[in-house]
Amino acid sequence: MDERGLVAGADGRVRCFWCAGDPLYQHYHDVEWGRPTADDQRLFEKLCLETFQAGLSWALVLHRREALRRAFAGFDMTVLARFTAADVARLLADPTLIRHRGKIEATIANARAALATVEQEGSLARFLWRFAPSRPLPPPRHAAELAARISSPEAVALSRALRARGFRFLGPKSLYAFMQAMGFVDDHLADCWVRPEVEAERARFRPPS
Repeated sequence: MDERGLVAGADGRVRCFWCAGDPLYQHYHDVEWGRPTADDQRLFEKLCLETFQAGLSWALVLHRREALRRAFAGFDMTVLARFTAADVARLLADPTLIRHRGKIEATIANARAALATVEQEGSLARFLWRFAPSRPLPPPRHAAELAARISSPEAVALSRALRARGFRFLGPKSLYAFMQAMGFVDDHLADCWVRPEVEAERARFRPPS
């Protein structure tokens, strides 16, 4: 890692330090992290994955994402909302998953809360994107600056709003990570090769209203 917090990959491109040494993580950094979306399915899945990440590393969750998708019906909120206590017991017995009862039960509860939000707001995206910062942050110039970005007033407000709607296990830190991943903010380092692409996508993106 250089003094800017960047690492050079085998392809010669420089990237944010946190994805170094793991091809799956690098791919996630290059093609997913920071790119905005208004797709309810993708947004809901990421909320679920942030629930599982709480207290753990994103790398661990990322490597288990396919197993989690299979176990949780592709994070289809309509199907997941119908999961029962028998499903919880089944999931707790699955060694390919992150077997934490509170997180499993929260994921099912969050599917029900998400469905209610869609019914009330028209889409989950419409509700979530209300909490996007009104002004972009300056690009982080080095690793320490990026590492210090662990929450924001918008993430605190979103956490409170989700909790009021019955969502669980989604605190401000988890939701700031969600915002970073789903393009609500662009926290790619200033000289990361992906940042210009992300900025171009963000400039074209129109949040649902």
